[in-house]
Amino acid sequence: MRLPTTPLAALTAVLIAALVALPVFVVGSNLFFGGTGDTWAHLMATVLPEYVANTLWLCLGVGTGVMAVGVGAAWLTAMHDFPGRRIFEWALVIPLAMPAYVMAYTYTDLLQFVGPVQTWLREVFGWHYGDYWFPDVRSLGGAIVLFICVLYPYVYLLARTVFLERAGSALEAARSLGLSPWASFWRVSIPLARPALVAGTALALMETLADYGTVAYFGVNTFTTGIYRTWFALGDRVASAQLAGCLLSFVFLLLALEHFSRGRARFGAGAARSRSVVSRALKGWRGWAASALCLLPLLVGFLLPAGILLEMALSEGDAQFGTRFFILARNSVVLASLTAVLAMLLAVVLAYAARSRRSRMPRWANRIVSLGYAVPGSVIAVGVLIPVTRLDHVLASTWQALTGSNPGLILTGGIAALVYAYLVRFLGMALQTVEAGLVKVTPNMDDAAKSLGCSSGETLRRVHLPMLRGSLLTAGLLVFVDVMKELPATLVMRPFNFDTLATQTYILAADERLTEASTAALTIVVVGLLPLIALSRQIARSRR
Repeated sequence: MRLPTTPLAALTAVLIAALVALPVFVVGSNLFFGGTGDTWAHLMATVLPEYVANTLWLCLGVGTGVMAVGVGAAWLTAMHDFPGRRIFEWALVIPLAMPAYVMAYTYTDLLQFVGPVQTWLREVFGWHYGDYWFPDVRSLGGAIVLFICVLYPYVYLLARTVFLERAGSALEAARSLGLSPWASFWRVSIPLARPALVAGTALALMETLADYGTVAYFGVNTFTTGIYRTWFALGDRVASAQLAGCLLSFVFLLLALEHFSRGRARFGAGAARSRSVVSRALKGWRGWAASALCLLPLLVGFLLPAGILLEMALSEGDAQFGTRFFILARNSVVLASLTAVLAMLLAVVLAYAARSRRSRMPRWANRIVSLGYAVPGSVIAVGVLIPVTRLDHVLASTWQALTGSNPGLILTGGIAALVYAYLVRFLGMALQTVEAGLVKVTPNMDDAAKSLGCSSGETLRRVHLPMLRGSLLTAGLLVFVDVMKELPATLVMRPFNFDTLATQTYILAADERLTEASTAALTIVVVGLLPLIALSRQIARSRR
């Protein structure tokens, strides 16, 4: 027996799902019914082919790179024993704490013409401008490399889990058939891990499509930069919504690809849990080579940019550190805390509404909510601003008719619309975390509580919530960190004269004031480390 789910709870779940789906519906409706105005015709004739080409090249380059780095690191740490392996198995996750746009700023400062690397080369070899070739970090290729360094942990985590849990018996059978370790890797381990690899790559590509700060700073024209320019520079919300719809089609294509691959490879997910993997010891130069290969993505993806930010913040200082910095930190913390609390509350409502066996509507509602995390922040911002702005004008007109005074923009003039956009983007992540914790609450516990005279509310308060405390805190922490890092939606929807640490970092870096951006950027990185440290500890424990 489960806690009864009232029709009100099911109706609430459907209403929440409708609010989450509204921005996507608005964007999609403009794509098909928005018409083809002069702005859209101009975009199609000039920059739209470039948007499509750059987006495709980004997806191809990042997808190939995260697959190679993630699978290689997972295979080394899961199947081999070498110097530093116990450290690398959890430390390789840490680059997820480094936002891609922060890495873009730090590596630009390091590798640009007046940066320390090229300056040192000119001093050592006596070169001058035009005497040598040096790769341009602010390019499409530079963006691809930076995305790979930040996003490979998505593939690493999923691939390593499959290698540890399902490869033991299969590899023993392969060895008994005379296959070499390299042949076993290609013919046994990779096919078993294929659904996980596709899922991790899809997550990395969705983060790539959602990015704005990196591609805008590098001057790479993609759909996210086009949405921002069309909205603010051209003032055409319909054309920006149509661009957002094009970007959304890329996301849905990735989701369909991930679902198709997982459906065609059910044998990988359904295999019985095998015995523990026996690590193969790598000695001598092979062991040190494995350590160097694992150190390289960690060094490029976290240690080096974090060290650059720390050095800039300590040696040169931040001219805006002080009152201005604490105002920005307060704004970021208020937005992140408010969104995290609301996400936890709504996730509990949705998770318990889906426990009902009598109706499938809450379950479908939860699936719709979970898709919100796959939608880029720029798409959500456009989809939220269009209906909310209209509602704001209606509310202002009604208030003025009743009282004779104009209240201004109630929703978009404050943080309400921005928090709504954050919830659309990150509620699905909180819901999945709470649902995972809710599995521990069995129907027998409900029956035992009821036999002791507890009502449904008392059972929830005295039995379930204490068991869900860890999952709720994890969900809140994840939402908090993601809101702190979110840039595209914040840039588009923040109220006038209201900045956060993320927007301040982007604005200062765009003005080439990289040193002043270092403190805010370093703060974002430190906050992002919190859930990664907890996750890394779990990875280390799972190995032992």
